[in-house]
Amino acid sequence: MKIKAYSGICAGILSLSLLQAISLPPGADAARPDAARPDAARPDAARPDAARPDAARQLIESLNLEVAPTAVSSHPRWKPARVVVSLPRGMAGNDSYLKQLQATAGEVTLVVDDSGAFVPTQDTLAGADAYIGFCTTDMLANADSGLLWIHSYTVGMDRCSGASDALQADRIFTNNQRLSGPTIAEHGIAMLLAISRGLPAYSAAQAERQWRRELSAELGFGELAGKTMLVAGLGGIGTEVARRAHGLGMRVTATRNSSREGPDFVAYVGLADELGTLASEADVVVNALPLTEQTAGLFDAELFARIKPGAIYINVGRGQTTDTSALVAALESGHLYGAGLDVTDPEPLPEDSPLWRLPNVIITPHVAAAGGDSLQRTALIATENLRRYVSGEPLLNLVDLQAGY
Repeated sequence: MKIKAYSGICAGILSLSLLQAISLPPGADAARPDAARPDAARPDAARPDAARPDAARQLIESLNLEVAPTAVSSHPRWKPARVVVSLPRGMAGNDSYLKQLQATAGEVTLVVDDSGAFVPTQDTLAGADAYIGFCTTDMLANADSGLLWIHSYTVGMDRCSGASDALQADRIFTNNQRLSGPTIAEHGIAMLLAISRGLPAYSAAQAERQWRRELSAELGFGELAGKTMLVAGLGGIGTEVARRAHGLGMRVTATRNSSREGPDFVAYVGLADELGTLASEADVVVNALPLTEQTAGLFDAELFARIKPGAIYINVGRGQTTDTSALVAALESGHLYGAGLDVTDPEPLPEDSPLWRLPNVIITPHVAAAGGDSLQRTALIATENLRRYVSGEPLLNLVDLQAGY
């Protein structure tokens, strides 16, 4: 295992390996940071301007990132001295992100774990008052009682929200919420467009080198403009999906757990208990929900039966919010026109799952956050939150682990 301690240096940005790890779903080997397939690094991945304070301010404003109501320095245990940062395997040769963190840490000791381990050991976390990496129950169990602040590279917090009250107590959690929203939203809209235009069938014909114009007769969904999209979960991802759907001429409705407030491009925002009613009026239902006790298995046979016949279902939230058997039944019966799934239950999806063989289904392996500018945004906010922690300012993207998001 490679553990390195620093106490202050220069600036840069994150490697693509981290983004792939950020996209990882819960479950099996897909949860390991080294399980993701490497991709070509973006040429702008180390833009020097990404480290400037004004870049962080612009990002906070553009994505409407939430700032904590109180300064972290008001916490009685705040005394920044030792910060542990986990890096996924494959980042050992790219030190630009590290240099940015080191410059931000100043006199605070920065301990870097580039072993590729998903969960830092007790020795690595010994004496740490802050941790940047992947929030899991095992990580919390390995940490000393002095650990105060945990910043997770992920949006979903279900890996650590199930921790005992003792492990959660008197700790501050922040995460990657809203940062991957634009990229995931484009992925979801891409799946919607592909299904509505019958592209999977044309892709299959292309693989067989067949010119099949007759496939156009099977297009029955119609144009998106004028249709209604329901976004279940109007958070960071859901808001970006709604923004793009509105731009395509769709009427957008949504549900959220906290309030009826929403942006101007959402025609109606209902509470969680209105999901079934709104689903019965929607031509497209997008699931952007986090995984909580309330959302687990929420899209079951009863809810699918209430969804408007002929609707398209898109899931870019969490796989376990959907009853897979009920989804398969709704697709096979023709009640649903099609489905686009970036997340499934379980993950990885077994080879014998009927979802693989359904012609009206598009499946991607929990990679909707990959690519785009999620990489730069993730690095920028991780570093900005470190700056705020060290200087005692209010942190960004606070998480309520009791709520699960």
